[in-house]
Amino acid sequence: MKILLLEDDVILQEIIEEFLLENGYEVVSFFDGEKALEAVGGGGYDMLLLDVNVPSIDGFEILSYLREIGNTIPAIYMTSLASIADLKKGFDRGADDYLRKPFELEELHLRIGNIVKRYRLQEEIEFDGMTFIPKAHQIIMPDRVVEMRQKEVKVLEYFIRNTGKIISCAEIIENVWEDENTPTQATIRTYIKNLRKMFDKEYFENIKGEGYRFNIV
Repeated sequence: MKILLLEDDVILQEIIEEFLLENGYEVVSFFDGEKALEAVGGGGYDMLLLDVNVPSIDGFEILSYLREIGNTIPAIYMTSLASIADLKKGFDRGADDYLRKPFELEELHLRIGNIVKRYRLQEEIEFDGMTFIPKAHQIIMPDRVVEMRQKEVKVLEYFIRNTGKIISCAEIIENVWEDENTPTQATIRTYIKNLRKMFDKEYFENIKGEGYRFNIV
């Protein structure tokens, strides 16, 4: 798993980077917010560890911008800003977690692990002879690889994890879109229509007046 670390304290950056490397993570470190943001734009990162008070662009601005453009890379703030107002600001900007300095390295490790489990960042889902890799936005089929958009990935993953259950458009909106701009039910139907086209079989059963059921026979 590849982590971007933004920390302008030279000693602390080295300590965190060494700890993460020892625990099997790939780490790319930055002291400057602008350079970190440029690196995120290049893609390939699975998680962001962000200090707030850094040169050029602060951590709050970085994450706020990323969320505005639809980037949903999980992010943890690591900062000495400890007030409730700062905590709220961090989560309002789109943080997945907020770690107050000073902290134990093992606590950071546990919080990273929790996010990995929550988003299943390292997981591949096998079904009906195919491999669905949410992190890679791909479905690997026997004869081809299907590339997916981010929201298509989230919608399909929700259906797969609720195989056999009738799921309404409202439930999809509540569990997939969370606090983002709420889509219409027509939008949800469009996503499901697009997902149907990706498969040779019909996995999405339309239950009239109730929603859809994902069936794997």
